[in-house]
Order: sequence, then structure tokens, then C-alpha cells
Amino acid sequence: MAAPSQFPPPLWGRVRVGGSRLGIRVVTAPDAIQRVLEAIAFDERGLVAAIAQQHDTGEVLMMAWMDREAVTRTLETGQVHYWSRSRKALWRKGETSGHGQALVEFRIDCDADAVLVRVDQTGPACHTGQRSCFFTSFRNGRLEPIETA
Repeated sequence: MAAPSQFPPPLWGRVRVGGSRLGIRVVTAPDAIQRVLEAIAFDERGLVAAIAQQHDTGEVLMMAWMDREAVTRTLETGQVHYWSRSRKALWRKGETSGHGQALVEFRIDCDADAVLVRVDQTGPACHTGQRSCFFTSFRNGRLEPIETA
């Protein structure tokens, strides 16, 4: 007899194709989105850490914060949204720069206190113009800038 699965049933009920030139599958079923929101352990501020990773290379692009609305909008639209702690506002990545992130896959970590958004990044991810926000490396006992573009 097979052991029961430790994983919940699939979250991806009804889906539609859209979101980017890759034909990303985007969640549209409200009940599926609600199940995702219930699975995430948002902190006392209502936020969860979100790591953005380029889907085809594995490159880590940036870290930002998501609240419930950012997660919902991301899953509804296929365009990644974040919560700005400094502006206290929802924002869609690329809304001013044009350097957007099309959602390819949305993952929740083992403790449910962080998410990984695998994306198709258009242009640089960092506001400094670098491809990745992680362009400072500790090497040989000192901090050194590295090229990410």
C-alpha cells in the first residue's frame, strides 16, 4: 500500500495562458489563490520575503517584500507585484522602468515564510541598472563590486 502524500492537492485549478511572450500559465481561480494565501506564513506586518530568480539561468535577481495583495495580483496577472515598505504601496515590477518580471513559477519555501518567484526578467532587475541586485561580493577579506549585466 502506498504511503499517503504529504503534499496538499494541486493549487492550480483553472488556469489561463497569458502573462508574457513565453505563454506563462497564470492562476485565475479565486479558490486556488486563496489556498496559496493560506499556505504562506506572513509576518506580523503582513509581509513575506520574496526572492526573484531568472527562470532559465537560475540567477538570483532581487529580494523584495510581498503582502497578500501583491501575491494575489501576481497570480492573477502573471506580472510580479511587490509591497514597498518605504512608500507603503503596492507596485508592479517595471511599472516605471519598463523592466518587468513575467511570472513563470511561484514557490513557497519549507517553512512558508519566504517565496520564490521564478521570472522572465526584462532588462535589469536592480534600480541601479545592474542585472541583479546582488552585485557586491565579499572576496579575499573585502567587499568588491562584481558585474551582473
